[in-house]
This record gives sequence, C-alpha cells and structure tokens, in this order.
Amino acid sequence: MTVRVTLITPATSEALRGVRFDDDSSLDPEALARTEALAGTVGRDLPAFTSPSLRCRRTAEALGLAAEPLAAIAPCDMGRWRGRTLDSVAASEEEAVMTWLTDPAASPHGGEPLRQFRERVGAWLDSLDDRSGRLVAVAEPDIVRASLVHVLSAPDQAFWRFDVRPLHATELSGRRRRWNLSVGRPLTHEGPG
Repeated sequence: MTVRVTLITPATSEALRGVRFDDDSSLDPEALARTEALAGTVGRDLPAFTSPSLRCRRTAEALGLAAEPLAAIAPCDMGRWRGRTLDSVAASEEEAVMTWLTDPAASPHGGEPLRQFRERVGAWLDSLDDRSGRLVAVAEPDIVRASLVHVLSAPDQAFWRFDVRPLHATELSGRRRRWNLSVGRPLTHEGPG
C-alpha cells in the first residue's frame, strides 16, 4: 500500500510578513484573496487535514477543503518567543538564539526542542503506513521542513536549509516507512504544481 501526502503551505499572514514567530494571526487580506482564487485546485474529495493554526485553517477553508485540524501537525511551540520578531529576540537573547539554531535538543525559548518537534512530525508520517491513497494537509512551513528532514533521514540541522514558500505543494509518497518526495511546486489552477 502506498500513501501519497500533499503538504500545502498556508498563505502569508501578518506574522510571516513581519518575520515574527507566529502568534496565530490570520491571513492578510491580499493573501486571502489569492488563496480564494485557487479554490478547487486541490482535490476536494481527498481526506484533508490542517495544522491547528488559524493561518492553516483559513488557507484550507479558502481552498475549499473540509480539513480536520490535527494536533500531530501543530507548528513547533516557540514558548516565550511566540509573537516576537526574530530581530528582537536576537537583540535581547543572542546566545539563546545561537543555541536554538545549533543544538536541536535545546529549547531556550521554553517551548518544543527542534529534535522533539521533528520526531513528532516523523511519527505522524510513519503512522500513515496503514493507509493507501492520497491525502492533503495544509501545514506550516516548519512542518514541511521537519517532514523533509524525516523522509530524507537527514540530520536535524538540515531543517534550517530548506526554504519553504507560501502556497506551495510538497508531495510525499511512501510505504513501509520509506518515502520519496517532490518538492515545492506552486499551487495553480491546474492543481498542485
């Protein structure tokens, strides 16, 4: 049995535009309009899931998906950094930011360590082993990065090397915990990619 997972990244939000750790802000109006224009480009008949973040839920709705929020693909918990800009955190906690970027087991923000986050996302992917067919998940960019690290069996530090753009599809196919991928195609009226 092969499962095919299409990970759709959400449209932009105020937090993303402000290079701010997400604070569950909604889509900005321009991004919402672009997303609504893409409604129907992703199979509406497919099982659909979404990160529980407001941005992902609104993106799924705008795409016309009846997506179920799934805790397993919640974004990484950024603890006390939530809602702050990276620049402001780096200015006041430069050493903590460097630790966070270099040590996957560290959580200087008081939230979820990168390694634990990657393991959580990997466990979700591996739990799909008993499924076959296609499914769609609207998921934050950090979920896509963690998925790529997992499917490639890459070191945790590779997480920082993936650029993940809004409203792009990453397709994974796998069985028996062996995965293949097609990375980062923009959503179009012809479907993902």
